[in-house]
Amino acid sequence: MKENKGNILLVEDEENLHEALKLNLEIEGYEVSSAFDGNEALKAVANEYFDLIVLDVMLPGIDGIQVAESIRIGNLETPILMLSAKNASADRILGLKKGADDYLTKPFNLEELLLRVEKLIVKNKKIQVKESIGDSYSFGGNTILFNAQEAVNHAGEKIELSKKEAMLLKLLIENKGDVTTREKILQVVWGYNVYPTTRTIDNFILNFRKYFEQDSRHPLHFHSVRGVGYKYID
Repeated sequence: MKENKGNILLVEDEENLHEALKLNLEIEGYEVSSAFDGNEALKAVANEYFDLIVLDVMLPGIDGIQVAESIRIGNLETPILMLSAKNASADRILGLKKGADDYLTKPFNLEELLLRVEKLIVKNKKIQVKESIGDSYSFGGNTILFNAQEAVNHAGEKIELSKKEAMLLKLLIENKGDVTTREKILQVVWGYNVYPTTRTIDNFILNFRKYFEQDSRHPLHFHSVRGVGYKYID
């Protein structure tokens, strides 16, 4: 079985083209989710992490330009490859202004589309990868051993960590000072197409405060950023 090279949302209402693109993307090793109009696309984006959105401009209901704009207003940085039969420079500029990372006019060469898809996904993954912190990390009198799924806290207590606790801790610490979005946590810790509730992630953060904070009611290290995600501060 081919390794999943990335998770793509394909938004195209022309069924024959949609099926042809989906088939070819899956042959290349991508996992493809389908949407046939703007509303379906926005619902999918709200519920699942994607490495790339392939987005047609001419859609029933909410068009692709409005979809891209809504995604960017929501501060989601997923790359967007926009497809359009409109090839005027003004249309291309509008698409890029509203949030597209690339713009391809119809009819297009399939090989060119596949190359652009790969380039956007690889670039996005490079941007998201932070420098690894290694197998252990110490802060505020606490030491975490990620591979062993253990920690010793500031009070000298040994803590057994679940695999997901260790993974989430590493992700937050590698992104210290930055907000780690719920979508990113879903991708890295829970994997594609698995959706814990925000409350589930909140409970993990509460546990981290109990384990590692001197005063769990006034945390110094583990913070929730309402409506956005979670942040670790050294």
